[in-house]
Amino acid sequence: MNKELLKGNIAIAKAALNCGCNCYFGYPITPQTEIGEYLSKQMPANKLAYVCAESEIAAINMALGAASTGAKVMTSSSSCAVSLMQEAISYASSDELPIVIVNVMRAGPGQGYIFPSQGDYNQATIGGGNGDYKTIVLSPSSVQECIDLTYRAFYLAQKYRTPVILLADGLLGQMAEAAELTENPYPEIDNSNWRLDGAKNRPSREIHSLEPDQNKLNRHIVKLYQKYSAIEQNECDYEEYKTQDAEVIITAFGTMARYAKALCNHYRNKGVKIGLFRPKTLYPFPYKRLNELSQKAKIVIDIEMNMGQMLKDVRLAVLSNAQVAFIGKPVGDWLREEEMINAANNILKERYASI
Repeated sequence: MNKELLKGNIAIAKAALNCGCNCYFGYPITPQTEIGEYLSKQMPANKLAYVCAESEIAAINMALGAASTGAKVMTSSSSCAVSLMQEAISYASSDELPIVIVNVMRAGPGQGYIFPSQGDYNQATIGGGNGDYKTIVLSPSSVQECIDLTYRAFYLAQKYRTPVILLADGLLGQMAEAAELTENPYPEIDNSNWRLDGAKNRPSREIHSLEPDQNKLNRHIVKLYQKYSAIEQNECDYEEYKTQDAEVIITAFGTMARYAKALCNHYRNKGVKIGLFRPKTLYPFPYKRLNELSQKAKIVIDIEMNMGQMLKDVRLAVLSNAQVAFIGKPVGDWLREEEMINAANNILKERYASI
């Protein structure tokens, strides 16, 4: 293995180039600016399209236009700036345009600041655009996964003709660790049957979301939801850590899940059968597997660097199988092991005398 020390943002940029990204449109905002900075040198040097747009709204709309021609397109931004892209994400979903959108999260609400946070779970999985649509959301937990899930984001976007959001927290974007820039493992997807590339030897095509005929619009939305159903059946992904006999399940996503493993190790040493369940796909959320684990558990503890945004999906998965508790903090210094232990002790002490 040929590993190198890579910052998360640079890993994403390198992986995007490695899997054929030929158009990037973005606007600088901390803590993701290095993605565009790196690509601003590499893409023009390789005769690929790079534009530092005048705004985030301009960037995402440029991405729509490029994606309609069959280009492999990426944009990147952060939190409050991704809010400006929501209308265009709704358009891209209806137009069935494969766009990779990288969100390296910062603190909010509003403009917030660059403190660590996981406050964009709702924004990514539910979205702020209008109408019935969904976007695939992938959540890396390491710099290596920044590479692996960037590859997967481009593949799923092309496979399902849909926007895909790579949701990384700011800590992951800025941290550096050893990772291997592997080859893209996914096949190319033929887009010749829908892309707009000139109608010299074929009938003309249109890509648009405006549909005055209500019956046609209904059929279109039903078709989109058939696609989302296929995504839910085929693309759920997750990691399990010491769940084989777990009576207590920790749920966490992104970087927070790495901290939660230390919590599992702490309580395992005290005789508590505890494990971690980490969704890699926030949409589709792996409800089925978490439900199966919760049937054998007594308590499920959700841990997030927000005020409980994934918690609703955890509760929907667990139903009445087990008690659900929450440990969270909205922004700032990451939840440390000691903080998590103190909070978890209050939750677990009634059931486990060894604590």
